[in-house]
This record gives sequence, structure tokens and C-alpha cells, in this order.
Amino acid sequence: MKLSTTQLQMIAGKVLEAWKKNGIITFKSDEKLVLDRMIQILKAEYQKELDLERDVNLKLDELERTNPGEFQRYKMYPLLKKQMAKERKLIL
Repeated sequence: MKLSTTQLQMIAGKVLEAWKKNGIITFKSDEKLVLDRMIQILKAEYQKELDLERDVNLKLDELERTNPGEFQRYKMYPLLKKQMAKERKLIL
């Protein structure tokens, strides 16, 4: 699923509001700075996942070329994605 910058900002805002409402967070600096940092981190993590998906698809294309006819892409995609995420130490 592709998320826009606006959607990432909304997610960060809702998480921050929930943390404030439940008393999970207290601010030592400006709330706006905290929100901006949350958005930066979300964007970076989201980009890592997009890069992973791109690399998985490239690897699947390569495997499909080398094993024509006997390759089941839909079965290999989740296995390869999980393996590559583990190698990159990403949490999906």
C-alpha cells in the first residue's frame, strides 16, 4: 500500500495525540519538533520498505528469467520478502 506524505503526517499526529491523551509522553522540547521528527522517522522507515519491495520484485524477475515455466511468483514473493527483510534487519 502506498502512503502519501499527508497520510504519514496524519498517522504521526494521531499517534502523538494518543500518547498525550494516555499520559505516555511528556515533552522536554517543543511538541512541533517531536511531531516533525516522528514524521521524518516514518518516512525513512516507509522508504526502506519501498526499497525492499522494489528489490524483491527485481530478484523475482531475475529468478523468473532463469527458471521459465516452473516459477510461481505469488508463492515466492512472501518468502523472498521475509528473507530479504531479515537480512536487512527490517521489521515488517
